Parts: sequence; structure tokens; C-alpha cells
Amino acid sequence: MPERFLRHRYFARMPPKSLDRDTFAELPALVAGLGDADAAATLTAISAAAVMAGMEHCPTLPERVLVTGGGRRNPVLMEMLRAAIECPVEPVEAAGLDGDMLEAQAFAFLAVRVARGLPTSCPGTTGVRAAVCGGQLSRPEETAGERA
Repeated sequence: MPERFLRHRYFARMPPKSLDRDTFAELPALVAGLGDADAAATLTAISAAAVMAGMEHCPTLPERVLVTGGGRRNPVLMEMLRAAIECPVEPVEAAGLDGDMLEAQAFAFLAVRVARGLPTSCPGTTGVRAAVCGGQLSRPEETAGERA
């Protein structure tokens, strides 16, 4: 099943590129008929295959691959990556980062950039045509008591 997943047009595109939450919307349907254990194993294999597909775009082998998110706590996924990648594969904590806070910190960084009117997406990172500032600030309306 990972082979079917890897036929998605995203994997054929050269970096820079980015995803949104709907890019792989069909993924749940791919495992819908499987039992829980088989579905989890299939999604783990798909995740490892996706990383390997991304590694093909590296001009040279990196010194190491740092894994963040919940995948870093999945021993099967980590072993799949270690078996397939010819450099050390480690949880992001090996670089002194907090894997449970990294995403929150990244979104806080992006929020500050939005608040300052700075770009959050650039051609060299996501492939957009021009640097853009994503998102907008939403502030609660002042109440009468706050104005006084």
C-alpha cells in the first residue's frame, strides 16, 4: 500500500514544496477496511516511505535525521527509518530540542511574524511565487469596562 500512496503527485514535485491538511485526504479511505493493527502498521509503513521519498531530494546525505512529533515515540517507525536511512536517525531531543513543544514554538514564531507583518511563507521554503504573510490577528472586541 505504501507504493500506491507514493504515486501521489506531491512526491513527484521537486522542493521547495509544502502540504496542507487536505493534501492526503484520501489516506483514511486507504486503510478503512483494515483492522486496527493492520491499519496502524500500514500507516506506519506509509510514514516511513514518505520520509524516504523526501530523502531522495537531498543533494547529499545529511549528517543525521531528527524526528519530531509523535513518530519519534513509535519504536517501529524509528526502526524502519534507521534501517532505510544511511545516517543516524534520532529523536529531536538529541539536538537539545523539546519534541513536545517544538510545534507550539514554531506556531508562536509564526504568530509573532504575522503580528509584525513579516512573511510566513517564502519561495525558497514552500515554493510560493512571492513571500506572503499568512494568517491574520483576531482581537476580542473591547467591552465597556475595558474602555473606562
